Amino acid sequence: MLVLASASPRRAMLLEAEGFSFIRVEADISEVLPQGISPESAVKGLALRKAQAGLNRWLNRGGSSEDIILGADTIVVLDQQILGKPRDEEEAEAMLTALSGQAHHVYTGVALVNGAGRQECGAVGTAVFFRPLTHEEILEYIATEEPMDKAGSYGIQGLGARLVDHYEGSLSNVIGLPMEYVKERLSVWGMGLGDIALHEVKDGLSSVKGST
Repeated sequence: MLVLASASPRRAMLLEAEGFSFIRVEADISEVLPQGISPESAVKGLALRKAQAGLNRWLNRGGSSEDIILGADTIVVLDQQILGKPRDEEEAEAMLTALSGQAHHVYTGVALVNGAGRQECGAVGTAVFFRPLTHEEILEYIATEEPMDKAGSYGIQGLGARLVDHYEGSLSNVIGLPMEYVKERLSVWGMGLGDIALHEVKDGLSSVKGST
């Protein structure tokens, strides 16, 4: 069985769009990062911590040690500075102003673990190029409230697509989960689409029905 250690509706959407059925369990961790850590190391470490937290919660609820736990974390990086979710509209405006007309990178760490002690973690990067934005465009986008829960203050799968000139690499990676990489790694772990059954689980767990 596949267990997604994430509350992200975007990651759930991407998995289901590729035909995967799975259980979702939240994995709350501290996301404080050491000073000077590289983007790839940051997302790999966060993804692994989320997967391990999800594994602990899953096992405490009677899950099998053979089940595969998937943890992921996505960050936006501009000039080696990690851009998280904006705390308020002013910070969103500052982020979008900095991204305007510039290239930045989106990194997603992907970790797979199980209760038998097997684990792996990798990172995928995508280059995203913003077109030059006017101040009015930035304020109009912020007024939609879409930027407020997104790393880097934009969502490429939504209205934020209008801000992007082009990208190089995986689009699903920018949304929150590099599905090309995920499918490859799950196959290595012996999990194909036909092997995954959808289950209803209570006590704080939810099966995914394609929420967006």
